Amino acid sequence: MIEIVNLCKHYDMRGGRTIVADNINATFPSGKAVALLGRNGAGKSSLLNMIAGSMSPSSGEIRITGTMSWPVGFSGSFHPDLTGAQNTSFIARVYGVDTRELREYVLDFSELGQHFNNPVRSYSSGMRSRLAFGISMGIQFDTYLVDEVTSVGDAAFRRKSREVFLDRMKTSGAIMVSHNLNMISTMCDQAAILENGKLTYYEDVEEAIAVHQEQMA
Repeated sequence: MIEIVNLCKHYDMRGGRTIVADNINATFPSGKAVALLGRNGAGKSSLLNMIAGSMSPSSGEIRITGTMSWPVGFSGSFHPDLTGAQNTSFIARVYGVDTRELREYVLDFSELGQHFNNPVRSYSSGMRSRLAFGISMGIQFDTYLVDEVTSVGDAAFRRKSREVFLDRMKTSGAIMVSHNLNMISTMCDQAAILENGKLTYYEDVEEAIAVHQEQMA
Protein backbone atom coordinates (compact mmCIF):
# COMPACT_ATOMS: atom_id res chain seq x y z
CA MET A 1 0.00 0.00 0.00
CA ILE A 2 1.14 3.53 -0.78
CA GLU A 3 -0.33 6.37 1.27
CA ILE A 4 0.18 9.97 0.15
CA VAL A 5 -0.30 12.50 2.96
CA ASN A 6 -0.58 16.28 2.40
CA LEU A 7 1.84 16.08 -0.52
CA CYS A 8 2.92 19.35 -2.12
CA LYS A 9 5.41 19.90 -4.92
CA HIS A 10 6.14 23.08 -6.86
CA TYR A 11 8.84 24.47 -9.13
CA ASP A 12 9.86 28.12 -9.16
CA MET A 13 11.07 29.11 -12.61
CA ARG A 14 11.67 32.58 -14.09
CA GLY A 15 9.61 34.26 -11.46
CA GLY A 16 6.64 31.91 -11.90
CA ARG A 17 5.52 28.87 -9.94
CA THR A 18 4.43 25.55 -11.43
CA ILE A 19 2.42 23.39 -9.04
CA VAL A 20 2.67 19.62 -9.52
CA ALA A 21 1.03 18.49 -6.27
CA ASP A 22 -1.33 20.70 -4.29
CA ASN A 23 -1.88 19.06 -0.90
CA ILE A 24 -2.61 15.60 -2.32
CA ASN A 25 -4.04 12.90 -0.05
CA ALA A 26 -4.58 9.46 -1.59
CA THR A 27 -4.13 5.75 -0.97
CA PHE A 28 -2.98 3.31 -3.65
CA PRO A 29 -4.12 -0.13 -2.43
CA SER A 30 -1.96 -3.25 -2.45
CA GLY A 31 -2.43 -5.75 -5.26
CA LYS A 32 -4.06 -3.32 -7.71
CA ALA A 33 -2.73 -2.00 -11.01
CA VAL A 34 -3.54 1.72 -10.93
CA ALA A 35 -3.23 3.98 -13.97
CA LEU A 36 -1.98 7.52 -13.40
CA LEU A 37 -3.66 9.75 -15.99
CA GLY A 38 -3.27 13.43 -16.85
CA ARG A 39 -2.40 15.78 -19.67
CA ASN A 40 1.21 16.34 -20.79
CA GLY A 41 3.03 18.42 -18.20
CA ALA A 42 0.55 17.65 -15.42
CA GLY A 43 3.35 16.15 -13.32
CA LYS A 44 2.66 12.41 -13.58
CA SER A 45 6.32 11.43 -13.88
CA SER A 46 7.23 13.83 -11.06
CA LEU A 47 4.63 12.19 -8.82
CA LEU A 48 5.95 8.75 -9.76
CA ASN A 49 9.49 9.86 -8.94
CA MET A 50 8.38 11.22 -5.56
CA ILE A 51 6.76 7.88 -4.79
CA ALA A 52 9.99 6.17 -5.86
CA GLY A 53 12.01 8.43 -3.58
CA SER A 54 14.17 9.82 -6.38
CA MET A 55 12.54 13.27 -6.06
CA SER A 56 11.77 15.14 -2.84
CA PRO A 57 8.38 16.80 -2.27
CA SER A 58 8.16 20.42 -1.18
CA SER A 59 6.20 19.18 1.84
CA GLY A 60 4.12 16.22 2.97
CA GLU A 61 5.06 12.57 3.02
CA ILE A 62 4.61 9.23 1.27
CA ARG A 63 4.21 6.08 3.37
CA ILE A 64 4.99 2.74 1.74
CA THR A 65 4.08 -0.75 2.91
CA GLY A 66 5.86 -3.68 1.26
CA THR A 67 8.61 -3.70 -1.36
CA MET A 68 8.53 -1.28 -4.29
CA SER A 69 10.48 -1.17 -7.52
CA TRP A 70 12.34 1.77 -8.91
CA PRO A 71 10.48 3.20 -11.97
CA VAL A 72 10.43 0.20 -14.32
CA GLY A 73 12.57 0.82 -17.37
CA PHE A 74 14.59 3.60 -15.69
CA SER A 75 18.19 3.18 -16.84
CA GLY A 76 19.77 6.31 -15.41
CA SER A 77 21.43 4.47 -12.52
CA PHE A 78 23.43 2.05 -14.67
CA HIS A 79 27.21 2.42 -14.51
CA PRO A 80 28.17 3.23 -18.11
CA ASP A 81 31.56 1.50 -17.98
CA LEU A 82 30.16 -1.78 -16.68
CA THR A 83 28.58 -4.31 -19.01
CA GLY A 84 24.90 -5.14 -18.97
CA ALA A 85 25.77 -8.39 -17.22
CA GLN A 86 27.86 -6.62 -14.58
CA ASN A 87 25.15 -4.03 -13.91
CA THR A 88 22.63 -6.87 -13.56
CA SER A 89 24.87 -8.68 -11.07
CA PHE A 90 25.34 -5.53 -9.02
CA ILE A 91 21.58 -4.91 -8.78
CA ALA A 92 21.01 -8.58 -7.87
CA ARG A 93 23.38 -8.21 -4.91
CA VAL A 94 21.75 -4.96 -3.80
CA TYR A 95 18.29 -6.57 -3.74
CA GLY A 96 19.47 -9.90 -2.36
CA VAL A 97 18.39 -12.10 -5.27
CA ASP A 98 20.30 -14.91 -6.98
CA THR A 99 22.87 -13.30 -9.29
CA ARG A 100 23.08 -16.13 -11.80
CA GLU A 101 19.31 -16.54 -12.08
CA LEU A 102 18.76 -12.83 -12.67
CA ARG A 103 21.50 -12.64 -15.28
CA GLU A 104 20.05 -15.60 -17.17
CA TYR A 105 16.56 -14.12 -17.02
CA VAL A 106 17.66 -10.67 -18.22
CA LEU A 107 19.81 -12.07 -21.03
CA ASP A 108 16.88 -14.12 -22.33
CA PHE A 109 14.24 -11.41 -21.90
CA SER A 110 16.18 -8.38 -23.16
CA GLU A 111 17.28 -10.05 -26.41
CA LEU A 112 20.58 -8.18 -26.18
CA GLY A 113 22.65 -11.19 -27.25
CA GLN A 114 26.39 -10.49 -27.24
CA HIS A 115 25.74 -6.85 -26.33
CA PHE A 116 24.86 -8.06 -22.81
CA ASN A 117 28.63 -8.34 -22.26
CA ASN A 118 29.41 -4.90 -23.70
CA PRO A 119 29.65 -1.66 -21.67
CA VAL A 120 26.29 0.05 -21.20
CA ARG A 121 27.76 3.28 -22.59
CA SER A 122 27.74 1.57 -26.00
CA TYR A 123 23.98 0.84 -25.80
CA SER A 124 21.28 2.70 -27.65
CA SER A 125 18.45 4.14 -25.56
CA GLY A 126 16.23 1.22 -26.61
CA MET A 127 18.84 -1.32 -25.52
CA ARG A 128 19.20 0.37 -22.13
CA SER A 129 15.43 0.33 -21.71
CA ARG A 130 15.22 -3.37 -22.56
CA LEU A 131 17.98 -4.10 -20.04
CA ALA A 132 16.25 -2.03 -17.37
CA PHE A 133 12.85 -3.59 -17.99
CA GLY A 134 14.33 -7.08 -17.88
CA ILE A 135 16.04 -6.42 -14.54
CA SER A 136 12.87 -4.87 -13.12
CA MET A 137 10.70 -7.82 -14.14
CA GLY A 138 13.33 -10.30 -12.96
CA ILE A 139 12.93 -9.16 -9.34
CA GLN A 140 9.67 -9.75 -7.49
CA PHE A 141 8.22 -6.59 -5.89
CA ASP A 142 4.94 -5.96 -4.09
CA THR A 143 4.42 -2.81 -6.18
CA TYR A 144 5.89 -1.87 -9.56
CA LEU A 145 6.24 1.72 -10.76
CA VAL A 146 5.87 1.90 -14.55
CA ASP A 147 6.42 4.91 -16.83
CA GLU A 148 5.59 4.18 -20.50
CA VAL A 149 8.02 1.26 -20.53
CA THR A 150 5.87 -1.16 -22.55
CA SER A 151 6.24 1.17 -25.56
CA VAL A 152 9.90 0.14 -25.93
CA GLY A 153 11.02 -2.01 -28.86
CA ASP A 154 9.21 -3.55 -31.82
CA ALA A 155 5.69 -4.99 -31.75
CA ALA A 156 6.85 -8.47 -30.70
CA PHE A 157 8.91 -7.11 -27.81
CA ARG A 158 6.08 -4.82 -26.67
CA ARG A 159 3.71 -7.79 -26.70
CA LYS A 160 6.16 -9.85 -24.66
CA SER A 161 6.63 -6.97 -22.21
CA ARG A 162 2.87 -6.70 -21.67
CA GLU A 163 2.57 -10.45 -21.12
CA VAL A 164 5.33 -10.47 -18.52
CA PHE A 165 3.87 -7.43 -16.78
CA LEU A 166 0.41 -9.00 -16.63
CA ASP A 167 1.94 -12.14 -15.15
CA ARG A 168 3.58 -10.06 -12.41
CA MET A 169 0.23 -8.39 -11.70
CA LYS A 170 -1.18 -11.76 -10.60
CA THR A 171 0.76 -11.37 -7.34
CA SER A 172 1.74 -7.67 -7.25
CA GLY A 173 0.31 -4.18 -7.72
CA ALA A 174 1.48 -1.30 -9.88
CA ILE A 175 1.21 2.41 -10.56
CA MET A 176 1.40 2.96 -14.31
CA VAL A 177 1.87 6.12 -16.37
CA SER A 178 0.92 5.66 -20.03
CA HIS A 179 -0.78 7.60 -22.82
CA ASN A 180 -2.04 4.35 -24.37
CA LEU A 181 -5.63 4.24 -23.11
CA ASN A 182 -6.34 0.86 -24.69
CA MET A 183 -3.40 -0.63 -22.81
CA ILE A 184 -4.54 1.02 -19.57
CA SER A 185 -8.04 -0.39 -20.04
CA THR A 186 -6.56 -3.87 -20.47
CA MET A 187 -3.84 -3.80 -17.82
CA CYS A 188 -5.20 -1.62 -14.99
CA ASP A 189 -7.87 -2.19 -12.33
CA GLN A 190 -8.28 1.40 -11.11
CA ALA A 191 -7.03 4.87 -12.01
CA ALA A 192 -6.20 8.33 -10.69
CA ILE A 193 -6.23 11.62 -12.64
CA LEU A 194 -3.72 14.37 -11.89
CA GLU A 195 -5.05 17.77 -12.96
CA ASN A 196 -3.89 21.20 -11.77
CA GLY A 197 -2.05 19.67 -8.82
CA LYS A 198 -5.11 17.74 -7.62
CA LEU A 199 -5.38 13.94 -7.69
CA THR A 200 -8.80 12.29 -8.11
CA TYR A 201 -9.00 8.54 -7.52
CA TYR A 202 -11.41 6.23 -9.40
CA GLU A 203 -12.11 2.61 -8.53
CA ASP A 204 -13.58 2.17 -12.04
CA VAL A 205 -10.81 2.53 -14.60
CA GLU A 206 -13.29 3.00 -17.48
CA GLU A 207 -14.93 5.92 -15.68
CA ALA A 208 -11.50 7.50 -15.16
CA ILE A 209 -10.64 7.08 -18.85
CA ALA A 210 -13.93 8.74 -19.85
CA VAL A 211 -13.31 11.71 -17.51
CA HIS A 212 -9.73 12.01 -18.77
CA GLN A 213 -10.88 12.07 -22.39
CA GLU A 214 -13.40 14.82 -21.57
CA GLN A 215 -10.67 16.89 -19.93
CA MET A 216 -8.42 16.45 -22.96
CA ALA A 217 -11.15 17.37 -25.46
